Amino acid sequence: MRFIPTSVHGVIDYLWGLALLAAPWLFGFADVPAAKWTAVTFGLGAILYSALTAYEFGVLKILPVSLHLILDGIGGGALAASAFLFGFSDQVFWPHVLFGLFSVTASLVTRMETMLPTGHREPV
Repeated sequence: MRFIPTSVHGVIDYLWGLALLAAPWLFGFADVPAAKWTAVTFGLGAILYSALTAYEFGVLKILPVSLHLILDGIGGGALAASAFLFGFSDQVFWPHVLFGLFSVTASLVTRMETMLPTGHREPV
């Protein structure tokens, strides 16, 4: 069931990306290079493809929402597994798992159509 509008998802995207960028310092794992750079890379990546998405908060509006949501799902799964894949799970893993699962969940519950400036809904 898709119930989150793209306008809400867009705000969440930027906040999620910024929170992920800050996570190494907020959660005390900035001294674990692989964990820190994984979080920073995923945070920057999310902000970048959000800016490229054709939704209310997109800047260039190149990527369709459907592709954005696929990236959210795949990226979230990779982020959730990253501590185990990159070998830092013995030092930190919960922030990566939780941020990743949040991204996967958001990809599954966000509507695929966006509200155009004219007020009409149109699939993207």
